[in-house]
Amino acid sequence: MKKTLPLAVVFVISLFFGAAVARAQGNVKSGPDPTTIRDPELEKDSLHNLEVARQYFKLRKAYVAALQRCEEIIAGNPNFSKIDEALFIAGESNLYLSQGKGKQKSSLYVRHEGAEKRTLTPDEFRQEARTYLSQLFNDYPNSTFRKQAEEDLQSLGGPKPKPDGSKQEAGGRRQEAVVRKLVRVRGQTISNRSSNSQSEIRNPKSNYVLSRSWLGSVRSS
Repeated sequence: MKKTLPLAVVFVISLFFGAAVARAQGNVKSGPDPTTIRDPELEKDSLHNLEVARQYFKLRKAYVAALQRCEEIIAGNPNFSKIDEALFIAGESNLYLSQGKGKQKSSLYVRHEGAEKRTLTPDEFRQEARTYLSQLFNDYPNSTFRKQAEEDLQSLGGPKPKPDGSKQEAGGRRQEAVVRKLVRVRGQTISNRSSNSQSEIRNPKSNYVLSRSWLGSVRSS
């Protein structure tokens, strides 16, 4: 009886520490949280865009087209179940465009700044690559794409530190600008709701709406 009691105590302690370790491991992100509630139609649309991006990236070496597809996923569906892969393809596509690689000229990638249209310089493509790959490296440590991202970041100055609140706000404004560019590129339309004056972006093909409230959620993600 005297020997049984210490054994029971040891057993209880081991269970306690085992649970603590399991909780700690559970806090490590291997990808987007699988418990996140996602819009089925938006998820389906993002999966389609990712599959198209894979084809452009791996088979056609069309890095401008691959980048644009991934930008649409990242800006429009930040809780996407495969967002880490979208970040990887976006980062690598920017890196290859900065090096003049691929079957598409980097000048085909255009950004709208007011009435002006311009492409990015090689250094700007490199900075974009570093931003996307750093987000992958920092936010998804168990992603299967993290090792390659880490290797490529070495030539880009290393991973960027995680942004503070003010930088996240700036990042949100950048993603809003990406959405507006995609509106022009993909033939979407912008309209205003007279009921609440919220600007919204509607995609006729998938019939979903990106509202100002959604853009606010992008900034906080």
